[in-house]
Amino acid sequence: MLASVSLCARADCSRPIRVPVAPIGMSVVTSGGEVSGVYPDLLRKVAAETGCQFEFGVVPRARVEAMFAAGGADVLVPATRTTQRDLHGDFIPMMKARPMLISLSSDRAPVESLAELGERRELRVAVVRGFDYGEPYQQLLRTLKAQRRLVVEADAAAVVRTLERNLADVTVMAPSILAGTLLQDSKTRPLLDRLRLEAMAELNWTDSGIYLSRHLPAKDREVLSDALERNSRSGTVWKALQKHYPAGSYEEGLKAIVAPK
Repeated sequence: MLASVSLCARADCSRPIRVPVAPIGMSVVTSGGEVSGVYPDLLRKVAAETGCQFEFGVVPRARVEAMFAAGGADVLVPATRTTQRDLHGDFIPMMKARPMLISLSSDRAPVESLAELGERRELRVAVVRGFDYGEPYQQLLRTLKAQRRLVVEADAAAVVRTLERNLADVTVMAPSILAGTLLQDSKTRPLLDRLRLEAMAELNWTDSGIYLSRHLPAKDREVLSDALERNSRSGTVWKALQKHYPAGSYEEGLKAIVAPK
C-alpha cells in the first residue's frame, strides 16, 4: 500500500505530481507513513511557491527506480546523475556527491579502487538494490554477483544490520546515506565513530539532485524545473541538509554546488 501525502491546498500544475520515495539517510525519512527529510522539505517549499501538489508513496528504492523508468513516477529523488536515468528524465543538480567504500573499523589492508575491490575475494560487499553510481559501479556488481560475494538489501538500514552481523565486510554508497541511517536509531548511533571511509578511484564527485520525468506535461516540468533551479542557486537545499545532519557526518561525501551564504 502506498502511504500518500499531499502538499499544498491548491494545485497550479495540471495534476498531482507523483513522488514515490524510499528511506535514504536524512535526505528522505519515512516513519509511520510520514515523509520528511532534506528533499521532502524542499518539495514542501516548492509546493508553497508554485501551488503544485505532491503525492508521496513509500516504496522500496528498486521499485522507485522501476516506476521512474516506466513513467509511473514524476520525480526521482534524491538521485545521482547517470546515463541510464538521463534516458527518462531531466536532471536538476542540487549538490555534489561522492560514494565511497564504507566499513566498520578494522585492520584490513586498504582498498583504493572498485577494480581492486573486485579482486579482493575475501571481502563480501553489501549494496542497496536500486542504487546506481554509474557504469564502474554496475560492472562491480556484475563481478561480485559472479563471484557470489554480493549481498543485496532493500535499504541502508538492512545494510547496517548486515555489516553489524558480519554477513558482509563493506558497502558502497554516499557516506551521508549510511550516517543518516545510523543517526535515526539510538542503538546504531555509536557506530558513527567506527565508520571507515575509503575513496574509490572510479567514483569521483558527481552531481546529485532531482530528476523530473519526461512523462510530465511540458508546462508542469517547466514550472517545477524553474522552482527547483531557483532553490538550488540560492543554497536552500544545502542549508536544509545542514539542519538535518550534524557537522562531521556528511562532509566526506557531500558538498555544495554553490558557496553557502
